[in-house]
Amino acid sequence: MERNDLYQFSNSFRANSSSRWRDSGGYNVFSKSQREQENEDEEDLKWAAIERLPSVRKGLVTTSDGKTANVDITKLGPEQRKHLMDRLIKHAEKDNKSFLLKVRERLDRQEILLSAVSLADLVGIEIPKLEVRFEHLKVKAEAYIGSRALPSFYNFFINYLESILYGLHLLSSRKKHLSILRDVSGIIRPCRMTLLLGPPSSGKTTLLLALAGKLDLEFSGRVTYNGHEMDDFVPQRTAAYIGQHDVHIPEMTVRETIAFSARCQGVGPRFEMLAELSKREKAANITPDPDIDVFMKATSVAGKETSVLTDYILKILGLEICADTMVGNELIRGVSGGQKKRVTTGEMLAGPAKLLLMDEISTGLDSSTTYQIVKSLR
Repeated sequence: MERNDLYQFSNSFRANSSSRWRDSGGYNVFSKSQREQENEDEEDLKWAAIERLPSVRKGLVTTSDGKTANVDITKLGPEQRKHLMDRLIKHAEKDNKSFLLKVRERLDRQEILLSAVSLADLVGIEIPKLEVRFEHLKVKAEAYIGSRALPSFYNFFINYLESILYGLHLLSSRKKHLSILRDVSGIIRPCRMTLLLGPPSSGKTTLLLALAGKLDLEFSGRVTYNGHEMDDFVPQRTAAYIGQHDVHIPEMTVRETIAFSARCQGVGPRFEMLAELSKREKAANITPDPDIDVFMKATSVAGKETSVLTDYILKILGLEICADTMVGNELIRGVSGGQKKRVTTGEMLAGPAKLLLMDEISTGLDSSTTYQIVKSLR
């Protein structure tokens, strides 16, 4: 069956199925009031106007008084963003899962399924999956051992003098060779959460840095992303490493920190994916949920991704109460240690990375907050 014939068949099927609910007298069993019908007709006209636009910068936003309006996604105000987030996620612990399932349902849409006739292949968008393999990974380093490793003025000058003599080949190096990782192999499956356990100084951070492509030390072995070597692409655009140390600009607020991180990382392939999804939905005559549509469009427009996405991350991480508080440091009073740890996690969640390598993200957090963060990630 050709694609055009399939569309005509689906439309005629909907028309016939809707007429079956009428009895012999022509009365609709599920009839609606005239005002409700007028509201639906008006909303259909607004959706038709949005579908004629060449870009995904327009959306149907529901205002606080219950009315809908076509607005520019890049010009959503603070009140509109807050009202949108309240409609999508009123309680982070209860509503976040259902919200994410709605987003996934839109991507995996199956509008009509009749025996062998399906529009799923024409509408569904498959999110790219990532599999990381590391084989025979070995990391070695040179370091001073014992009292020579202590940070003192004496050791600094002695080490500096020895480095000069070593460069002139007048003295052999006093550094000892240490093996941080010895023949480590493993697989990180797609769509999985993998827990890495080990005692202190066992090389957990070194392994995560090596997988993220941020290791300064030389290593041997093989690390592949979906079969591609690390030299074939830029791993920093695919994987995000969340460090165990909370390093932030103390004068910036929590909202500004996450928004700045989102602007630096960009939207990645989200814009192209949403454009293709909107194209397929228009061809299949499918009207998405207005709130979900506005959220996905707002997080996919380059340069304006910080608005709704920042509010979403602040809500699921429980940082709304300190969103306008400076992060602070030892000299500037700011958020607490647990909140600062969540800010570190939120910085990387704002990006389009497909692989999150988290190094001790639960340090300083209570069990309830840790469970909520891990549940949201899952």
